[in-house]
Formats: sequence, structure tokens, C-alpha cells
Amino acid sequence: MGDLEIRPAVADDIPAIVAMLADDPLGSQRESPDDLPPYLAALERLSADPNQHVVVAVREGRVVGTLQLTIVPGLSRKGATRSIIEAVRVQADERGSGLGTRFIEWAVDRSRSKGCQLVQLTSDATRTDAHRFYERLGFTASHVGFKLQL
Repeated sequence: MGDLEIRPAVADDIPAIVAMLADDPLGSQRESPDDLPPYLAALERLSADPNQHVVVAVREGRVVGTLQLTIVPGLSRKGATRSIIEAVRVQADERGSGLGTRFIEWAVDRSRSKGCQLVQLTSDATRTDAHRFYERLGFTASHVGFKLQL
């Protein structure tokens, strides 16, 4: 395996990112790899916001992973800033290579450098392998999450 680069996502990365988002039973129900304009518009909005970091992992010129890190200034916890890790995906042929660990470590390090006191993430209740992965990295399943579809 070649060297890995973690860098901000650009428009040319969108097809690979969306393909990874759609490459599982949950994502295949909600993502549209054949309709990229909404994703391109979203990346443009996210890239303009200094608290949003959409990144890709690139190995040998190929996008092999993606995640979004959001920095959230807060009032609770004595005005603590926290980060939220979202949309973590790794190409199927890269799973088990250590890329996921390196990716999450990158997000935690970036969170520290941005002054965050807490890193949080959610994972669909059905993603039991992902839950074990996050627990191995020191995350605890401390809360119950709720969503309201709008």
C-alpha cells in the first residue's frame, strides 16, 4: 500500500465520495450517485464554512476514504467547543488496512488543534461493526440519539 494523503475534498472528488456513501445497505437507500449537482452544491457551502472540514484520504491518486468534521462552538460545559465526526466511509478494499483508525486519529487531532474539549459521533444502530471500531478507539456509547426526518 502506498502513502496516504488526507486533504480537503474538491469538486472532482464528489463522484468517488458519493459512491462510497452509497456503498452499503443504508446509503444505497438515500444517496444518488447519478445525480451529483446537489452534492457539488453542498460541498461548495461546506467549503465556505470555516467550521466544516470535508476531507478525503487519497492513496496512489485514488480517493479511498472520506469524512466530515464539524466544529461546534457551544455554551454548555462552560462554553466548550466540540466536534462532530460524520459520514465516515472507507473503500471496501481498504477496510482492515488501518485507514479508518488513521482517519479518526486525524479528526481527533484536528479537533484538539481547533480547541475542542469533546469529540462526538453517531452511528446507525445497525452498524455493529462500526460500533466496535469506535469503541476500540476510545469512544463510549454514552447517549441515545434521536432523529426527526423533515
